[in-house]
Amino acid sequence: MKRLIFLLVPALILASCGGGAKDPAKELAELKKQRAEIDMKIKKLEISGKSDSTGKVTAVSVAVVQPSLFNSFIEVQSQVTGDQVVNAAARTMGTVNRIYVRVGQQVRQGQVLATLDAAVAEQQIKALAPQIELAKSLYEKQQKLWEQNIGTEVQLMSAKAQYENLLKQKSVLQAGKDLYNIVSPISGTVDAINIKVGDQAMAGAIRVVNTNALKAEANLGENYLGKVKAGDAVTLVFPDINDSIKTKVSFVARSVDPMSRAFVVEVKLNGSSKLHPNMSCIMKIANYENRKALVVPVSVIQKTSHGEMVYVADGNKARAVMITTGRNANGQVEVLSGLKPGDKVVVAGFEDLDNGETISVQ
Repeated sequence: MKRLIFLLVPALILASCGGGAKDPAKELAELKKQRAEIDMKIKKLEISGKSDSTGKVTAVSVAVVQPSLFNSFIEVQSQVTGDQVVNAAARTMGTVNRIYVRVGQQVRQGQVLATLDAAVAEQQIKALAPQIELAKSLYEKQQKLWEQNIGTEVQLMSAKAQYENLLKQKSVLQAGKDLYNIVSPISGTVDAINIKVGDQAMAGAIRVVNTNALKAEANLGENYLGKVKAGDAVTLVFPDINDSIKTKVSFVARSVDPMSRAFVVEVKLNGSSKLHPNMSCIMKIANYENRKALVVPVSVIQKTSHGEMVYVADGNKARAVMITTGRNANGQVEVLSGLKPGDKVVVAGFEDLDNGETISVQ
């Protein structure tokens, strides 16, 4: 544009000189007028050119940052186990002749779940019954005679001893017969029945689970020592049943396994029909909390040579702001400095923004 001025002004001067003698004052005024017109045209052209280069308006979306609760988590794979998962089995050899329970049935401690063939023991007890009756009758008669001062004390004591001895024999035989019963060691739910009528007795015949004594157990690396304690808030996520439980850590081991270099964390579970031993779940332990945190999505943070940066909507302009970040969780990042409550952080359309660029907030 300056070059245009230098070319036009001499041309005007030459044109004015070549037209004959004129009044210098009028000629000067005319030249100034022409120069003013040229300056105006140049200014318009400059404005037009600037508008073409900086008139870009980028559509963006913003999110207003406000103090909110922010938690970060230690996330680890865990498994549901039970303190009371037992296998009820027969205490002697024999053939299963009856099963009294079904899978899913609630049972109490000491309840008979199944029986084995105890015909021999039953015959022995049955054969002893008449002997007991006879001994009882003799003892009672001898006792009546003794009350009438008939007979000797030795006869009475002998009859009594005979009777009591037979009762003890029956008690022993009955105890032996009870060994043919498969009983539940705990109260709980029948989880599996691994036998059927006609099978030989086996270990682990019927599994019983106390669902009120389940727990989630996980192993954490020793680098988390001191960062997790009993009472910390925890969320257990069960992907297979699309459910979750919010509770607290119940136990943290004080020793590290020398082989795995990990320590055990346990979370006790309340009874639920949805939970079963050996189920897998994700344990999310909340080890940090800030109730007045300013957070932004991790995706909006840009890395620069000077540090981390986000764009903030300042009126209709995009303003680059350097920030300091803290912890991150669930796609959100805690901002420690650089932002204040009420700032409008650009969360969409920031990819091609420049500092100071005109924006349109959608």
